[in-house]
Amino acid sequence: MRRIDGKRRGVRTGVVLAVLAVTAAVGGCGKTVSGNALPAGGTSGNTGTSKINTNFDKLLRECTVVAVDDIGKTVGDGMYVEPSFNGAVCMWNLTGGTAGSGMVTLSWYELGSLSNEKANNDRLKYVSNDIMVQGRRSVETHRPNDPDSCGVSAPAADTGIVGWWVNYRAGSQHGDPCDAARKLVELTLNLAR
Repeated sequence: MRRIDGKRRGVRTGVVLAVLAVTAAVGGCGKTVSGNALPAGGTSGNTGTSKINTNFDKLLRECTVVAVDDIGKTVGDGMYVEPSFNGAVCMWNLTGGTAGSGMVTLSWYELGSLSNEKANNDRLKYVSNDIMVQGRRSVETHRPNDPDSCGVSAPAADTGIVGWWVNYRAGSQHGDPCDAARKLVELTLNLAR
């Protein structure tokens, strides 16, 4: 009898623990959020129209907004540019030419903002400066003690924020990475549709 009672007690304890876990999980999930529900992508002003492309018909278009040849001309003479990743960000490897090797990265966040970029830079202990790119307030970003890389972010032509990072190989002979990143942002803003 003892063994059976021990099994029953263990089963009862397991059932009680499972009921407590479900109760805690269900109780923890309920939360009232104030405000008004919006459709996917939010709305732009009082028009009620979506400001975010929820048709997903231009996925990864940002990776082709600046031609590979133009990226190469911008980052250094005779630079070979090879796509290395297309996704949430677009990346290209750089080889040869006057600047040696490195990497270029493009990010395009439909819900991004300069204030969010600046806050993230502050959190990462990066140095941010306000600059102007094609008449738009933009942010130039440096990692501390890293003269070989720089990023520039600007409001995108339609919505959100676009940013380019240029990372040259440490110690290589290269131009100003901030100048290259700014020129890539200018090309993006000129070509964005």
